[in-house]
Amino acid sequence: MHTVGELLRQWRHRRRLSQLDLAIAADVSARHVSLVETGKSRPSADMVLRLADQLDVPLRDRNQLLLAAGFAPRYTERPLDSDALSAARDAVGRVLRAHEPYPALVLDRRWNVVMTNRAVDPFFADVAPDLLRPPINMVRLALDPHGLAPRLVNLADVRTVFRARVARQLATAPDAELTALYEELLTPASEDTASLAVESDTVIPMVFRFGGRGRELRLFSTTTTFGNPMDITLAEVTIESYYPADAESAACFTEADG
Repeated sequence: MHTVGELLRQWRHRRRLSQLDLAIAADVSARHVSLVETGKSRPSADMVLRLADQLDVPLRDRNQLLLAAGFAPRYTERPLDSDALSAARDAVGRVLRAHEPYPALVLDRRWNVVMTNRAVDPFFADVAPDLLRPPINMVRLALDPHGLAPRLVNLADVRTVFRARVARQLATAPDAELTALYEELLTPASEDTASLAVESDTVIPMVFRFGGRGRELRLFSTTTTFGNPMDITLAEVTIESYYPADAESAACFTEADG
């Protein structure tokens, strides 16, 4: 078990801050930060959370800091389908439904699919049943040869985007399962191209083969998160919403909806 001081020092190094940087941000003395990190001063729960806030420590890890300092966890983690999160769940459902006829889904911190709207169903139609057994992992689903990969025209681009996003997550907050997923599916390989296959001066789309008529469906995504969550589940979910990247792709959804 690490002490709270050791954990805070790890987070400070991860954020590439000096003790003075953290002290100024948290409005405490650099000496106090040093004493906490070396274990010569026992911080209060409020001080632990103040330092954690300046270090942008995720809620899950803030609980670990509190436990290491001898305090009870402050943040709860409840399933999204629990009664306590009913208002948040209803809000998510409204966002998903309002986004139709375009696809949208909810992901947890490990890219597992938590909820979807009806527009996602056609994309899952030809996927191997094994990949659709919960928890459905979006990275695996996209890159697996029995998943969406055969329909992705720019598979190398999609892998590059996933790699960058997961790498940013791991740099922000290490996670053993997410690291294993990265090493399995996203470690750079010799066949990866140095440049993106699809040229774009705005966003990198996912390009799907659509139907049997040689049509291509181009989609770009946006992400939505909860503002100022106090529950770990809400802090870690992301709504991934996909939009048509051109008029031809938009027409595909219009035809399907009609």
